[in-house]
Amino acid sequence: MSTASSPQTRRDARRRPARRRGVSVIGVIGDLLLTAGVLVLLFVAWQLWIGDAIIGAQYKNEANSLTEQWATDPPPPLPSPSGSPTASPAPTAPATADPPALPQPGNGEVFGVMRIPRLGADWQFKLAGGVSSSVTLDPIGIGHYPDNAMPGQVGNFAVAGHRGSHGAPFADLPSLRIGDAIVVETPDGWYTYRYRNLEYVQPDGVGVLLPVPQADQVEATDRLITMTTCSPRYGFSERAIGYGVFESFTPRANGAPASLTSGAA
Repeated sequence: MSTASSPQTRRDARRRPARRRGVSVIGVIGDLLLTAGVLVLLFVAWQLWIGDAIIGAQYKNEANSLTEQWATDPPPPLPSPSGSPTASPAPTAPATADPPALPQPGNGEVFGVMRIPRLGADWQFKLAGGVSSSVTLDPIGIGHYPDNAMPGQVGNFAVAGHRGSHGAPFADLPSLRIGDAIVVETPDGWYTYRYRNLEYVQPDGVGVLLPVPQADQVEATDRLITMTTCSPRYGFSERAIGYGVFESFTPRANGAPASLTSGAA
């Protein structure tokens, strides 16, 4: 007897519907895990890039609003040669080498706006007391280490900012060049520092906060700024530290200093 199938049998076999695969529990779990992974990646992308851009723009707008408010307020009088305020400050008075001293701010108290032209014409973030994430860095921008020197004072004006979240004000800190302007604006006027150098330290390297950074028990004679942030940008294994040296104070009555537009020396 022949075992070959007839043409009719082959046609019937072709017409039979293919068996459907049964839906397995493992397959469902795999699909769910894949979907969860995509959602996690989208969330990370939001946190690392999109969220930073949106929050950063918000913080820059808030800082700009504050500087506009200071611009419309009457400028404080300039000191006369005798030390008392003059009734009508000269609008062309030179920038002073001995700037007014600011009081230590309270935790989360905004006292200034930092601007770094090298990082963009719109780069500006509010400065407030303290360096805790919950009170200062996350909701405001840049924080001042308590009890360190204030802008323009002899010693170390040390501040901190995020590099990879909450607007990331110091995201591009390592890209600064020697001589770049770092300007701190307050109601009294503008304190201009010039960028000097960058170094990397361990997370516990608190010597950068000393009056003379990394020099214990040395009396300060210079006016310095120290900017601290995490390194790498989305990691915590090191700290990137940017240093600058005080150049001048420009009273508000003089108008904005050239350092805001020239950026670098």
